[in-house]
Formats: sequence, C-alpha cells, structure tokens
Amino acid sequence: MKKKFVRRCARRHSKLGKGRRKKQKWRKPKGRDNKMREKVKSRPPVVSVGYRKAKDERGKINGKNVVRVENLKDVEKVKKEDAVIIAKVGRKKREEIEKKLPKDVEILNKKKEKSKAEKENKSQGNKEENKK
Repeated sequence: MKKKFVRRCARRHSKLGKGRRKKQKWRKPKGRDNKMREKVKSRPPVVSVGYRKAKDERGKINGKNVVRVENLKDVEKVKKEDAVIIAKVGRKKREEIEKKLPKDVEILNKKKEKSKAEKENKSQGNKEENKK
C-alpha cells in the first residue's frame, strides 16, 4: 500500500490539510529540534529514497498501465491490460466511450449514478427538515 506522507502538525491544524486535499502537500521538516527531521521512532515517516517503488511498478494503478481517454479515437489505443481514466467530458460522450470500451477494461473514475428512489428519498428528507 502507498504510504501517505503528511506534513508536520497536519493532524492538529485544519488549515494544513485535515479535510483539505490541496493543502495536504509535503513540506520537509527543518526545525532545529524537530523530531520528524531527526526521524524519532514514534513520529510520522519522512520522505526518503527507501520508499520509492520498483521501476516496473511506477506510474501504475493496481498493477495496470493508466490511459487517459478524451474521445472515441483514444478508445482504439486502449489495450485489454490497461486501466482507463475518462477525461472531463460530458455525460453523453462519457456513455458513448463506456460502450465502446472492451468489457474487461477497468474504468478508474466511474461515476456512481443515483437511482430515482434515492433522489426522491433525499428530496423528501429535505422537505421534512424545512418543515421543522
């Protein structure tokens, strides 16, 4: 499993990334008495050479090469052993791309469609809360 490196005090302060993905960037600890910089045993891990993946595993997700598909021409380039990320396209074009892809190809950013019953339950729950 991939190690998640978080910057010092990220768990303590919400402004440093607790629930904010963009702020969860790695910053090297540089303080004089910093325990993370000194690599004290009970402290979070610090980025170093030993955590790098093997050369044949780099850039892969779940052991599969990742291909970005933007249009129907890109679907032809996809192989069976690849995983697909469908680019920022609209619903109609996304459905066309999904139909053209081979069935055994994994789509990494598949949209979860809500059923009509779930949508109705959610809207009824909101109406009941507004009445209170």
